[in-house]
Amino acid sequence: MESVDVEGGCFCGKVRYRLSAPPIGSMVCHCQTCRRISGAPAVAWITVEERHFSFMTGEPARFSSSDPVERTFCPACGTPLTYRSASCPGEIDVATCTLDDPNQYPPTHHSWLSHNVSWVIFADGLPSYPESSTGSSAV
Repeated sequence: MESVDVEGGCFCGKVRYRLSAPPIGSMVCHCQTCRRISGAPAVAWITVEERHFSFMTGEPARFSSSDPVERTFCPACGTPLTYRSASCPGEIDVATCTLDDPNQYPPTHHSWLSHNVSWVIFADGLPSYPESSTGSSAV
């Protein structure tokens, strides 16, 4: 596996992280929980193997948004940082736009379009799924 040193962090800079390998996935999530946590109509995520992710500085706050999901965010500025689900052991999702260079890993698809707000229309041509990309057909 290719070794990389990709960094990112929160808005205020108190929490910083590093990826030591490229992501194994990327997507834009339209689910209601991501929308409410972020205050945005959708959230872009990259998925990395947890062993290749580490916080370098600062300690994020943790929040269980639903069983079995734990999210982290900066306790100072509130920036959402990660998403971890017990249903995907060994993986962690990182909010793409918290990367120092979010252009490095663009999304490959949209998930949870069944939760999309009606005034958000993406015309990027990426596959879109009514729920998760695993187990559902693209629309």
